[in-house]
Amino acid sequence: MNTIRNLAIIAHVDHGKTTLVDALFRAGGTFRDNQAVAERAMDSNELEKERGITILAKCTSILWDNNRLNIVDTPGHADFGGEVERILSMVDGVLVLVDASEGPMPQTKFVVAKALRQGLKPIVVINKADKPDARVHEVHEEVFELFAALDATDEQLDFPTIFASAKEGWAIETLEDPKTDLAPLFKAILKRVPTAEGDANAPFSMLVTTLESDPYLGRILTGRIQSGTAQMNMAVKGLNAVAGTLEQTRLTKLLSFRGLERVPVQEAFAGDIVALAGFTKVTVGDTICAPEVTAPLKSLPIDPPTLAMTFCVNNSPFAGKEGKKVTSRLIRDRLMSEAEGNVSIKVTETDSTDAFEVAGRGELQLGVLIETMRREGFELAIGRPRVLFKNDPDTGQLMEPLEEVQIDVDDEFTGITVEKMGIRKGEMVDMRPSGGGKTRVTFIAPSRGLIGYQSEFLTDTRGTGIMSRLFHSYGAYKGPIGGRIRGSLISNGMGTAVAYALWNLEDRGTMFIHSGTPVYEGMIVGEHTRDNDLEINVLKAKQLSNVRASGKDEAIRLTPPRILTLEQAISYIEEDELVEVTPKSIRIRKDLLDPNDRKRASRGKE
Repeated sequence: MNTIRNLAIIAHVDHGKTTLVDALFRAGGTFRDNQAVAERAMDSNELEKERGITILAKCTSILWDNNRLNIVDTPGHADFGGEVERILSMVDGVLVLVDASEGPMPQTKFVVAKALRQGLKPIVVINKADKPDARVHEVHEEVFELFAALDATDEQLDFPTIFASAKEGWAIETLEDPKTDLAPLFKAILKRVPTAEGDANAPFSMLVTTLESDPYLGRILTGRIQSGTAQMNMAVKGLNAVAGTLEQTRLTKLLSFRGLERVPVQEAFAGDIVALAGFTKVTVGDTICAPEVTAPLKSLPIDPPTLAMTFCVNNSPFAGKEGKKVTSRLIRDRLMSEAEGNVSIKVTETDSTDAFEVAGRGELQLGVLIETMRREGFELAIGRPRVLFKNDPDTGQLMEPLEEVQIDVDDEFTGITVEKMGIRKGEMVDMRPSGGGKTRVTFIAPSRGLIGYQSEFLTDTRGTGIMSRLFHSYGAYKGPIGGRIRGSLISNGMGTAVAYALWNLEDRGTMFIHSGTPVYEGMIVGEHTRDNDLEINVLKAKQLSNVRASGKDEAIRLTPPRILTLEQAISYIEEDELVEVTPKSIRIRKDLLDPNDRKRASRGKE
């Protein structure tokens, strides 16, 4: 049997983690020389390929020099941290991948802190060392300072460093070494990551870390075998720390990882990462074990959700025209199945049978869920995100989630950034030049102040700023924070928007729609130049008569509208507005479509 080593790869978004796994595949002979392979093969999800981020943790296996390396590709964004925490319980070592010019970023810090806390010994890979703006020695120092700040042990601080270019397929120990292949990285892994072990003579036990559904096999549960041996058709049971025995069954399928594929095996041993089928009730955090085992394995606590949105049935005049899945029953079933496999999402039923509260780690995580449902044919209406407050158990004081915000901007935009963060109750904790005419500013800011700030930040910095956010802690309530400073332009009728009407309304504000876009009463078609809402008629066509004009009619030239993406629309809306999401369209609307109902509601608030 080959020796097994289990390791995870930790990196910030876009630092080259999935590209490095591609290079390891090629170096380990997973792909034939003439095999056609998609770029970023580990990003199997359609959304992952489009956005260039890892959303779901995935396991793969590479054979090198008679050693089997089980490598787990972890998400780089803190919103998907629920995946990260579980994955780290399966591995014995970590590769910390850092961009040679950007250095360690907040999301790197988030996962590294959890890895160091579990006693895992890191290997640092400074990637993109071939870039012209690479600053490998400064980044090496920054990584050491980060580890020291996170209370790493002396053994963890004595980490090996590999300089690499995942895209070019080489790794070196010193900058003077020849850049030929990835052998130095493989050697560092074999030297630093201990062989996976477990008591082979003890009864079989395994902690479930990920869950997915397969149309043929049913629920597939993945985890690391802590002790004993798993064999096909053996009798097993599922244990829960609170409920005790959940079910007793037989292993109908035992799958081991080989490259990108899961292959059926007859048996697997302690220390290996495997996928099992045959269960109907066992879920993430439960223990699968032999019938004689009585105590479940200890599972890691998951950080609580900090943000919630309301998902409700689409009740607009265009409901059911573009989507196939529109009923509350279908939406409920889909959300419940998502919460079952994704432990960092919580779904709660509300007083209304048509609405559900979905809580998660952040706007990106919930935005990915909405986009996935939209592509599956669902129609939804989404409410404004709101943070989840809690009371301090000792003092009873109201507490709210705070985030560490790291912003990299050109020096000329530092002033406007600091001013805007101050308005959002952000407290500056660090400010330093980061080279190349840029400044890195760090704030601790309330999560609710950051909702909707991303698009405004990009406008303020002419699209050049980079903002990274990371959950910091719960802190004392910071007081009221102002919302959107401009009102909405609302359609006062149902029909198709006309270019002539839009042209005449351009001085009223920025439009969100093209001419020819279907609209309905209560739909938001633009942003007003002032702070109040304004109802407008976008359906009014030019009156045609037999009286000739003294001069030629001017050709209508419309200013291009501002088309909002799903995340921008969700962060843009106010409390009395909804985002209507269908497979073909993203619209913004008022919660109450009738203007008389809106007037009555505003009088009721007064």
